[in-house]
Amino acid sequence: MKETYAGDGFTLARWQLADAPEITAVVQGSLDHIGAWMIWAANGYTAEDSAEFLQRTRKTWESGETHDFAIRVDGSIVGGIGTMAREGGVEIGYWLARDHTGRGLITRAVEVLAAEAFRLGAGYVEIKHDELNVRSGAVPARLGFTKVREERVEEPLAPSCKGINHVWRWEKP
Repeated sequence: MKETYAGDGFTLARWQLADAPEITAVVQGSLDHIGAWMIWAANGYTAEDSAEFLQRTRKTWESGETHDFAIRVDGSIVGGIGTMAREGGVEIGYWLARDHTGRGLITRAVEVLAAEAFRLGAGYVEIKHDELNVRSGAVPARLGFTKVREERVEEPLAPSCKGINHVWRWEKP
């Protein structure tokens, strides 16, 4: 994967160690929103959490296990998105600061990464979300993914999660 992608009104840029203060501030500023659905933010988010995430994402980028990106609007971080290698395809995960939801930003970012994954040879792209996270589920539905199954998620769960993921798939065109 490339380290930067330009989209309609946003940029996806590989996370850098220097992003730590900004990611900490963005997540802390939307903690009630992000922590409701993401277990990694359910009990707060610290500078140490950011540093650990950024170190981990550097290692998994180099191994090809994940490719994680900051979503930037007008140069500022507003969320994160990434691909995770799966047998024959990739899974895409994402989060967005509350003030930037409802604008189609994640939908457009998923389109960019899905197109790149297919260009690089992935046979499919999957998105998983808790069944109660209706807004997250609207993204794959809007893009024409097909809901292929449900799967139970092991605890611990984020506070708003039921523990049943809906799994959506988009097969390579």
